[in-house]
Amino acid sequence: MRSQQQDQQQDQQSRIFYELSALVLNLLRSPPSPIPFSDQSSAIPSDSSRRRSSAPPQISPAGFASLMLGISMALMLCGSVTFFIGFMLMPWVLGLVMVFYVAGIVSTISMLGRSLFCYALAPSSSRKEIPAWKLL
Repeated sequence: MRSQQQDQQQDQQSRIFYELSALVLNLLRSPPSPIPFSDQSSAIPSDSSRRRSSAPPQISPAGFASLMLGISMALMLCGSVTFFIGFMLMPWVLGLVMVFYVAGIVSTISMLGRSLFCYALAPSSSRKEIPAWKLL
């Protein structure tokens, strides 16, 4: 069950990575065209604007650098937030582990005490004699 869950998590991570890569490559191939202002737009597009829109615009080196900077900043921010959440939750996780550890010790001591107490209070006729060779 554990390996199946890990496989599903890896599949989800690879799918997310694939979608992110496809999005970046799609942006590099054809970045969004600028939105025309209302005073520049006309009801009927001219021949020159039709020719410009038919060829996919190329991304400039500055645009590519800005895109890479934005992607890296987003990844750093997500990593920092994840680290901060983990850093804040770590004392709670360690405290919960210690509570379970102490509960296990108390449970074990209680079981041992109960078995010794029941053995001491049981009538001698119902006690099973343990051979000496099994005690060693």
